[in-house]
Amino acid sequence: MVFKRLMAFLFLFAALLLAVLMVGYPEASWQAGVRGLAIWWDVLFPSLFPFFVISEVLLGFGIVHFLGKLLDPLMRPVFRIPGSGGFVLAMGFASGYPVSAKLATKLREQRLVSRAEGERLVSFTTSSDPIFLIGAVSVGFFGNPKLAGALALAHYGGALLIGLVMRFYRPEGKEPASPEEGGEPGRFSLKLALKAMHEARMQDGRSLGELLRQAVASSLQLMTVVGGLVVFFSVILEVLTASGFMSSLYGGFRHLLPLLGMPSPLAEPLMGGLFEVTLGAKAAAAPEGIPLMYKAAAAAFILSWGGLSVHAQVASILNGADLRYFPFLMARFLHAVLSAGLLLLIWNPLMGAAPAWSIASPEFGRKEILYGWQAVPGALRFFLATMAILLILSFLSGFIHRWRHRK
Repeated sequence: MVFKRLMAFLFLFAALLLAVLMVGYPEASWQAGVRGLAIWWDVLFPSLFPFFVISEVLLGFGIVHFLGKLLDPLMRPVFRIPGSGGFVLAMGFASGYPVSAKLATKLREQRLVSRAEGERLVSFTTSSDPIFLIGAVSVGFFGNPKLAGALALAHYGGALLIGLVMRFYRPEGKEPASPEEGGEPGRFSLKLALKAMHEARMQDGRSLGELLRQAVASSLQLMTVVGGLVVFFSVILEVLTASGFMSSLYGGFRHLLPLLGMPSPLAEPLMGGLFEVTLGAKAAAAPEGIPLMYKAAAAAFILSWGGLSVHAQVASILNGADLRYFPFLMARFLHAVLSAGLLLLIWNPLMGAAPAWSIASPEFGRKEILYGWQAVPGALRFFLATMAILLILSFLSGFIHRWRHRK
């Protein structure tokens, strides 16, 4: 009770302080609000809204249940989550934060995952989308298409490693589990997958028109929340910067970074990335006189952390179910540290010994950076490619499992 009262007092104090700063710096607040609104409308709305609607429709038609049965031989033994988590993994990697949180809560609402499985799932499937990582960060901010390969390997590889770590996570105390948690992985069977899809569709029972209406309505509601949080944190960061508060944090952080083996000028990008991922990643490319390796490591850290704006979005979504935010917070910090470390580890092999290797083609850097509605087809292709890879791995995993049992 005392802790809750203390937290309520701190939130009230922070809100009053923010209100005073906004009154003291009205022009900065207005510009930050307009900038945050532009980011939401030009970038986030077109890149997230289609995936929210598509995922709702696929759940209603039972496609997720179909894919879940096919992916179960891979996802359950590797990550200790049902096969439907593979759909969340592919969709989350393709469309970026916070799509995976929305899908995980939907699976939890339908009792397709237990509480622990849902928390594991959100922890490692929340990531940056490849269009932003390649187009905006590697090409736009750093002007180096070749950097996309190292950043992608560190970021997505780190996410998969977090998934392997989180498979050992189980909240203290006994809680209801999903019917199949801890059981043997299902076999790769198209017949069983079609049966699961049909049963899910019959259980849902909504017509196509009603399904689309509800999918669009719920997606618009969520996008409004996302937009409000983006604008809110944009204003917070701007007024804190204008008031000089951020300068004080930069000064303290500059003394800490050398102890961690990082250049002190990266203090400003890392502190900015603590609040907002786009501004932090852009600032990471700006400091001069710092080796590219360290600036890229800072960008990997920021991309994997996600910024408090993304954290607030995920927390608001998880609040709609019984999934807890704290495991996600710990996983984000661990992912950020792991991604930065991985990038430093693979830097010389990828960027030094193989100068021609890159995810992006050489012509990519000379093209206009795709964002907004233009990036949707590329994200859909990435989702389909990821899903195809997962299905192939699941088939091989199921085959190996049956072969071992026959022996």
